[in-house]
Amino acid sequence: MSSVLTVYYSRKGENYFGGSIRSIAKGNTERVAEYIQKAVGGDLFELETVREYAKDYHECTEEAMAEKKSNARPALKKLPESIDQYDTVFLGYPNWWGTAPMAVFTFLDAFDFTGKTIVPFCTNEGSGMGTSEKDIRKECPGANVASGLSIRGSDAERSETKTAAWAARNVK
Repeated sequence: MSSVLTVYYSRKGENYFGGSIRSIAKGNTERVAEYIQKAVGGDLFELETVREYAKDYHECTEEAMAEKKSNARPALKKLPESIDQYDTVFLGYPNWWGTAPMAVFTFLDAFDFTGKTIVPFCTNEGSGMGTSEKDIRKECPGANVASGLSIRGSDAERSETKTAAWAARNVK
């Protein structure tokens, strides 16, 4: 079995759930990342931005749009020391404006993924993977980017069986 790292960015607090805003203590993407680690083992790493996004959901979406428009790379509190020991990197995020949050691209820019397999997964309320798989391939041309898993955020809590089966299929 390959050496696995599951990296994720997740939003706690106000989130969108099928037409309404609800506050959650654990982010949807974090929950899915934990299911992946439980299923396939390896290390788990949370991406956290230095500057926190607005607690208000709508303000946060405006901040995310501005970052996307400017192709920003928000500073992260920390990064893994190295990814050299990992063959497979599960990469999780909420779908923000059709792709991964720009903080995820800060992580991708920090390392050489040549020869590694990146397995993306995202949470959303109906927008699926958006262009994130294509965007990751563009950002990491030497990596093998597998087909991703899209989980509705409102279903994240009940997605363990589906997530575990998918994760197991993506580890050699």
